Amino acid sequence: MQLDPALAARLAPWGFDPAQLDAFIARCALPTSSNAVKGTLTAPSPDDVRPLPAPGTAEHARLTKLGREALAQKKVGVVILAGGMATRFGGVVKAVVPVLGERTFLQLKLDDVRSSGGPDVPVYVMSSFATHERLLQHVRELGAKHVEVFAQFASLRLTPQGALFKEADGDVSPYATGHGDLTFALRKSGLLKRFRDAGGTVLMMSNVDNLGATLDPAVIGAHLDRGLALSAEVVRKAKGDKGGAPARLDGVPQIIEGFRFPADFDQDSIPVFNTNTFMMDAAAIDRDFELPFYKVEKKVDGATAIQFERLVGELTAFLPSTFLEVPREGASSRFLPVKDPEELASRLPTIRLVAETPRHTA
Repeated sequence: MQLDPALAARLAPWGFDPAQLDAFIARCALPTSSNAVKGTLTAPSPDDVRPLPAPGTAEHARLTKLGREALAQKKVGVVILAGGMATRFGGVVKAVVPVLGERTFLQLKLDDVRSSGGPDVPVYVMSSFATHERLLQHVRELGAKHVEVFAQFASLRLTPQGALFKEADGDVSPYATGHGDLTFALRKSGLLKRFRDAGGTVLMMSNVDNLGATLDPAVIGAHLDRGLALSAEVVRKAKGDKGGAPARLDGVPQIIEGFRFPADFDQDSIPVFNTNTFMMDAAAIDRDFELPFYKVEKKVDGATAIQFERLVGELTAFLPSTFLEVPREGASSRFLPVKDPEELASRLPTIRLVAETPRHTA
């Protein structure tokens, strides 16, 4: 597709790829059912999913020691996902929304990193074209040190017929292409190289809106102890849960997103699901991956728009991975996602409990 040069120049800083857009156009007619996995799909084996040992046990103490040693040796960094389209809080970037008093989502995440890991643990915040400038401003407002913001990529929404989707004002409709951009954007920014050159070996990644996903030395230790490239945190399912879950596809343990499970597969046969919190070996993710893009339908100004997104959990299909079952309830919860103001209001008591409870003890 021939794009107006001014439009291409406007999108270029956000990693826009015209050839990729052409590939999306060619796939617009495909049904969303084409996202379903192909191959032999089974529940994970018992050894694929291991529980995080309870605090106070000898095993928890051992893993905590491993994690603290890695932190002391400056081998650990933190990635916070804060991209997307900034639509669910009335156009306000979620990371800067106050949660406890004036402390915002991002501030609470950074406070945890500093209390758990120390003042110089590097933090990399993944933004999007919709959140980047506000995140840079907020990092300056907080006076945060050793925090860098890098952007995920962008493309253009399409109509079901493969034309450029236009919003109500007649302009094109850009969107962020998913948290699967993570490794690509980290490499493009130079931050991954800088982290590795400084001796960093492990990155913890979590969503900015999950205040339960703290920098826990025991979780770091569990990842190091297993010795695989990726460790994905999972929790027990509750009624109504939707999302990705660990499974084996043609014998390979990996995260399968909810919309990719075939209609005849019993998802209840898998008792846990993905929280989108990962420990990653920095060397293992320092390469290109053939992460697939999936067709997604969105309602924009009342009309159907098509966009294609890739997902960070798909890295588990390419790298040796394990799944760590972590607590979901109470003061030890590591899964407190907040998608909108209503969910923030309902989760606030638990968020406050988690924030005020001493954690990460052996």
